Amino acid sequence: MSQQRQALAFSQLHRKNNPVILYNIWDAGSALAVEQAGAKAIATGSWSCAAAQGYQDGEAMPFARLLQTVQRIACVVSLPLTVDFETGYGADRRDNLSALLQAGVVGINVEDQRMGLSALNGIREQCGMLSSLRQVAETQGIALFINARTDIFLQESDQSRHPALMAEAKKRLSAYQDAGASGFFAPGLSDLTLIAELCEVSALPVNIMTSNLTPPLADLTAAGVSRISYGPHPYIGLMENLKQQARALY
Repeated sequence: MSQQRQALAFSQLHRKNNPVILYNIWDAGSALAVEQAGAKAIATGSWSCAAAQGYQDGEAMPFARLLQTVQRIACVVSLPLTVDFETGYGADRRDNLSALLQAGVVGINVEDQRMGLSALNGIREQCGMLSSLRQVAETQGIALFINARTDIFLQESDQSRHPALMAEAKKRLSAYQDAGASGFFAPGLSDLTLIAELCEVSALPVNIMTSNLTPPLADLTAAGVSRISYGPHPYIGLMENLKQQARALY
């Protein structure tokens, strides 16, 4: 399947009440295992990719190392591949995206946090970034799925304050759509009523990341979620299991 056909196929996997499930991976071996388990698409997680190479999350891993990881993943899997692009890995984000596209990537996550700070980019600034990345993909003739992530809920740990953040989230959703986003990602949002409200108003597929606070998959599906991802949790769980096995030996 050509890269453009994979991109279109990946986009079509995002359906309300029938979400695509992305069990996030971090290298070629984990990608192959998830593909063989029956996945419909492969998705990296920035935290996991960085940790697997001994780096902290937040673009501490050099982009060259991420690109090498993505290239190896693309060599071993045949499914559509989407990559956690964080904020683009610096001022060269256009060139970085071009390199990912050349590696065969058909989707990216792009977040609106100010890297290393407890603050978000302004809407105009973030929309400029999204539009710029869309232009890169169009130049290469790829219908790239840009999953626009807002960290508005993730940066507020007090769940009781999330209802008051919905107006800003909806404002960002609308602006990101106009700027060329393909989907809207709201990690940290776990209240089912708020999730359903966001799905109801969104013309874009909504992505929710699981945590120990999120409702069961069946409830997320019924609420209208189009994409469910697992973030760093597969890696964390596997490493904890490895640690426990090693402790039993030592």
